[in-house]
Amino acid sequence: MLVGLNEQNELPPHVAAPSPTAPHGPSGLGGGVGVDRVPGLGHSGGGSTLLGYIGIDTIIEQMRKKTMKAGFDFNIMIVGHSGLGKSTLVNTLFKSQVSRWSSGWGSEHKIPKTVEIKAVSHVIEEGGVKMKLTVIDTPGFGDQINNENCWDPISKYINEQYEKFLKEEVNIARKKRIPDTRVHCCLYFISPTGHSLRQLDIEFMKHLSRVVNIIPVIAKSDTMTPDEKNEFKHRVRKELETHGIEYYPQNEFDDDMEDKNENDKIREAMPFAVVGSDKEFQVNGKRVLGRKTAWGVVEVENPNHCEFALLRDFLIRSHLQDLKEVTHNIHYETYRARRLNDNGGLSDVKVMCQFPLTL
Repeated sequence: MLVGLNEQNELPPHVAAPSPTAPHGPSGLGGGVGVDRVPGLGHSGGGSTLLGYIGIDTIIEQMRKKTMKAGFDFNIMIVGHSGLGKSTLVNTLFKSQVSRWSSGWGSEHKIPKTVEIKAVSHVIEEGGVKMKLTVIDTPGFGDQINNENCWDPISKYINEQYEKFLKEEVNIARKKRIPDTRVHCCLYFISPTGHSLRQLDIEFMKHLSRVVNIIPVIAKSDTMTPDEKNEFKHRVRKELETHGIEYYPQNEFDDDMEDKNENDKIREAMPFAVVGSDKEFQVNGKRVLGRKTAWGVVEVENPNHCEFALLRDFLIRSHLQDLKEVTHNIHYETYRARRLNDNGGLSDVKVMCQFPLTL
């Protein structure tokens, strides 16, 4: 039995007052109660010492332990035409060989006649934290002479994952933890032309921004000078605004002024101009990831050379959980509401019930 304070903030008479040396939590709400010994608890003859601190802020540690046991899921889609370094960048982001090429696929690579969806899953562990990372590649996108509606297979795949989650969710005897295959993030690779977005870029992001978190990145940015890069970034932002394309993080999802101020800085830096590489070179006595050119080494993690470090921190350190929450609370809920309203409800979703209902 837990022992707390009574209404007059006094300990019950059967509990000894805490000693001056007993550990105490912080004062105020959730400050906790230091308890030395409760008669009747523990081993016979001497009781036992309850270590420490009882406070509502201990729920954070409880949540951390449960989450560590369950692990994390993160599903990232990469889209862009061939030769933009999509697989290399993803490998560099997660410091692991996680792309489909690294998994032995595509040894005899041929450009597909239509857009294909290739998903590869890996379990990454770091510091005791396990994460199931799924990389969804889209070979064939933008590589055809006629690219009309080439985003349809991608949109269909994203909606299929929502449908799969919905069917699991409406089952009466559903699983304790529903497998999450929904796409949490879509990295869209823009060619470093230095001029403007292609019509394909505009149409893809216009259609897909409604169903998934799109993060636009400029691939192989080391092919442009700093002035060309900044001008191109400004032009891309202007075109996205002109066509009403919303990319993550969306303005309307800022929870408070702190979030708004943080996200405004990110939005001003987007699209991130990045360089990917899984090769190391010796620079000033240090081993660094980079791309070697005739003029020197472009250091991937050097913010003066490219914005890869900004993308990595944004995607993994500060916004990974928010990407998952926006996917669940906004994109999935939008799909779910529309799906349940279509044709008068769950016409195609089978609800598993063990017993017939009687009125």
